[in-house]
Amino acid sequence: MNIIQRILRAALFLILAFFGLIMAFVFMASTILAIGILYIVARLQGRPFGVKAYWAERRRPPMPARPGPWTHPSDPARRQDVTDIEMREIP
Repeated sequence: MNIIQRILRAALFLILAFFGLIMAFVFMASTILAIGILYIVARLQGRPFGVKAYWAERRRPPMPARPGPWTHPSDPARRQDVTDIEMREIP
C-alpha cells in the first residue's frame, strides 16, 4: 500500500514538473519573441537597441509642454494650482 502511494506521488510530481517546464519554456519563448520585435522596431527607426540606449532615453528631460488653446501665459490665475475637491466634515 505504501509503495503504491509513493509511486502515485512520484507520478504526480513528475506530471507537475513537466507542466512547469512547459510553462517556463513558453515564457522564455514569448520573451525572446518580444525582444526580437523590439530589436526589429528599433533598427527600423534607426535607434540603437540595448540597455544603455534605453536608460539614456529615459534620463532625457521631458519635452516642454506647448501651451494649448485654453491656456493664456499672461493670466496668473491659470498658473496657480487648482483644487478640484474641498474637504468638509459630514455631521
